[in-house]
Amino acid sequence: MAYQTTNPYTNEVVKTYENATPEYVEESLAKGQALYKEWRNDPVASRIPVLRKLAKIFRDETDSLAEVLTTDMGKLFAEAQGEVILCAEIAEYYADHAEDLLAPRAIDSIAGDAQLENHPLGVLMAVEPWNFPYYQMMRIFAPNYAVGNPIVFKHAAITPTSAVVFEDAVRRAGAPDGALTNLFVSYDQVSAIIADKRIQGVALTGSERGGVAVNEVAGKYLKKTTMELGGTDAFIVAEDADMADVNAIAPRARLYNAGQVCTSSKRFIVTANHYDEFLESLKAAFASVKLGDPMDPETTLAPMNSKKAKEKLQKQVDAALDGGATAYFVHDPVDSEGQFFLPTILTDITKDNPMYGKEMFGPVAQVYRVANDEEAIALANDADYGLGGIVFAGSAESGAAIASRIETGMVFVNTFFSSLPELEFGGVKKSGFGRELGQSGIFSFVNQELVVKRDHPNDDENGGLILPHKF
Repeated sequence: MAYQTTNPYTNEVVKTYENATPEYVEESLAKGQALYKEWRNDPVASRIPVLRKLAKIFRDETDSLAEVLTTDMGKLFAEAQGEVILCAEIAEYYADHAEDLLAPRAIDSIAGDAQLENHPLGVLMAVEPWNFPYYQMMRIFAPNYAVGNPIVFKHAAITPTSAVVFEDAVRRAGAPDGALTNLFVSYDQVSAIIADKRIQGVALTGSERGGVAVNEVAGKYLKKTTMELGGTDAFIVAEDADMADVNAIAPRARLYNAGQVCTSSKRFIVTANHYDEFLESLKAAFASVKLGDPMDPETTLAPMNSKKAKEKLQKQVDAALDGGATAYFVHDPVDSEGQFFLPTILTDITKDNPMYGKEMFGPVAQVYRVANDEEAIALANDADYGLGGIVFAGSAESGAAIASRIETGMVFVNTFFSSLPELEFGGVKKSGFGRELGQSGIFSFVNQELVVKRDHPNDDENGGLILPHKF
């Protein structure tokens, strides 16, 4: 596997990296294991200063860190700046809250003075994607650094510079050697690392195929996992929706990060009373997009991450059209050799279409017409995935009532989807399991150890231990 930064706007090969040797992998695991043993009984407070320093680095170096993202995977510079700031906020959130979240919890019990103590689990393996190279890493690193779990990680082969830069920022923040180690490894090496007895958990964000492969190995060796595997998120326009709000948000919900977002809206499910207006407005918005240099503030749509991704998306669109879908709109061609995919709107996708229910990872909107809200909910749930979703309705209350009936992990009502440190992130069905961020995220890889104490054994009147059942 070649780890190589190729600028998707210029097609320039910027830098190629050598794969990690077996000796370096072994050294990294050994350092992580030694650090875990040091951290096992250290207070959470001892690690908090590093998170605060890391947040400061991301704030102080926002522009230079953002430029790396734009070069690595083509992200608009303004969006890259936003990703860097979000990383700082995540580090700050766990610096502020980790001690309270991880404090022992007392349990009222006849067995004695009982409490759950939250201890590190051990060295973790993280496998992370290219679309948000820093954010995906900070999402797993910050809470687990607070817990005391060292991490080795494999980043995407097309964003290696982001991986190196993130690792360097953690080191400069004062994290000890072994706290976070980037490994340029092959998939075979990933399997071997997961199998290693020093690895106690695996976190993956990626494709369904990648999730299956990692879970096969993790399951075989009984390793705990969290999985975020993408989605076909629904954007429901309810019968009583305010169309001014809908029309303002819908284009952003599909085109942000060039549509390469697991939680971006991919299926627009529109009630009949709004369908024509919605299509007309979305077409106008897609037509007004300016494709160009992602470093140029005038550019509103960046290239896709790679030639391979662009070609895959084109094959999906072609398959949808061959299956009977209609290309309602395709953006005018752009005079550039960059890996741009022209914003496209597809309609008339029926259930027998090969792309029905499939994730299209790029600036392609699928629009479905339904009679009413009930049909919208049914269509939203007719999917193998369940990561996120958006509902626009006449009020927050009526929208929330619809949202609660959608089989998915996250829903945003009358607003743009967002990822914030305090909000749990994760899905259901083939979108994966487990949660990152928020209060739940910090417990993904924690040993919640029960400790029950008494000064003397508590015997019952017959001289036996008080037990609720006979054994």
